[in-house]
Amino acid sequence: MSKNPYGQNRDELRELLEQYNNLVEGKAHSFIEEEGFERIVDYYDEKEKYNKAFEAAELGCNQYPYSAALLIKKADILISLRKYRESLDVLEQAELLDASDGSLFIIRADAFLALDMQEDAHKIFDYIIEYFEGDERIDLLFELSEVYDDYENFEMVFDCLKIILELDPSNEEALYKICFWTDFTGRNEEGISLHLKIIEEYPYNELAWFNLGAAYQGLKLYEKAIDAYQYAVAIDEKFDYAYRNMGDAYIKLRKFKDAIEVLEKVLDLSRPEALLYEAIGHCYDKLKNYSQARNNYKKACHLNPEDSQMHYKLALTYMNEAAWDNALKSLQSALKAHVMQPEYNLAAGQCYMQLGDTDEALTYFGNVIRVRPKNVTGWVELLKCLYHAEFYEEGIEYASYAYEHTDSKPIFGFYRSLFLFAAGKLKEALVSLENSMKVNPKLMKNILELNPSLLKHQQVVDLIASHKKNIRRKK
Repeated sequence: MSKNPYGQNRDELRELLEQYNNLVEGKAHSFIEEEGFERIVDYYDEKEKYNKAFEAAELGCNQYPYSAALLIKKADILISLRKYRESLDVLEQAELLDASDGSLFIIRADAFLALDMQEDAHKIFDYIIEYFEGDERIDLLFELSEVYDDYENFEMVFDCLKIILELDPSNEEALYKICFWTDFTGRNEEGISLHLKIIEEYPYNELAWFNLGAAYQGLKLYEKAIDAYQYAVAIDEKFDYAYRNMGDAYIKLRKFKDAIEVLEKVLDLSRPEALLYEAIGHCYDKLKNYSQARNNYKKACHLNPEDSQMHYKLALTYMNEAAWDNALKSLQSALKAHVMQPEYNLAAGQCYMQLGDTDEALTYFGNVIRVRPKNVTGWVELLKCLYHAEFYEEGIEYASYAYEHTDSKPIFGFYRSLFLFAAGKLKEALVSLENSMKVNPKLMKNILELNPSLLKHQQVVDLIASHKKNIRRKK
């Protein structure tokens, strides 16, 4: 046995190409075997030199006119050159010489799909299932699935894989692939039915249990999904993807403690990932355990420091604990990446407002409404800030702007009333308040939260009472 077979193969190929070039250039006569031409065509095909590959295939076919293999390679190169009709003609010649070569039908399907001849391509799918057997049939279906994938006929990709698993239920490659395509095509019911049959025959196939769980999860049947994943990890206790999906299902069910347990199991089984720490942090966040949430978000930030969203989530944990300075530090890291991101600016404005820095707060709230002028929250926070800073005249003006920019949201009529009362413009304030109450009296609580002393005005109390009476009469 040669000590360097790869080097030997390279030398043989180099010699073969030299012979071929001599033949093309009409130099010293060189005899090249049929297999040699096949290797030359493959070489140029791999290098994406399709014209040279076609030239070699053409020359080979001239020298070996009864070679089905060379004709098939020629047809394949014609596909790469986008000469689909010519490819089909060459395949007809090849089929007359050897109808048993499965690659002939794969190339033909490629040409039909390129020409949008879907029914003809589907006939090939049926032909492969009917006339080929065993491993060859399965291999051809895999190849056909890749062709369908290239032409974005994803339903047929699923069909090819489904047939493979009906023929060979424990085929690992098909089990791995069909999980993605079940989710992508949304054919979860079929996925469930298929994998239940596989499990009936092979009850200890962890991939089949995993795929069953994923199909249930696709239908939002999270309890059933978790049961299936638990069978998968019972068979293979190191099946980290089953734990991942189980964690996601627990999160969807708001079972955050269970989610943390299984996601931490993933960390024991695999390399640390920012997404895992983020998911665990999210669970602790929902459990209001902000220090643990923060620990996990920090680990995620360490692994992916460019992820501004993670810095933002970290800031929110500080805000939940009223640690405004620390929150701002995290927000500044987020804002470095996305300076005008509305959520980041909104949070920064809220922090500055809590710290009593009105100017900075107004700057950040201003950024929010500049980017999203129809966003109600941005305007509300801006108006609250103006009110706390006692900028009443500006508040009247901006409440009117907010009303105009948000398609006349009634909440801003109430805010305008609030500022008018604060500015001592009682008559105008009552008119504005009455008009707003007619639209949505329930919104009155929003301004009472900011200024409960409004109830000291008898006219305001009377106005509220009259609307309550009207509501009772309507009932």
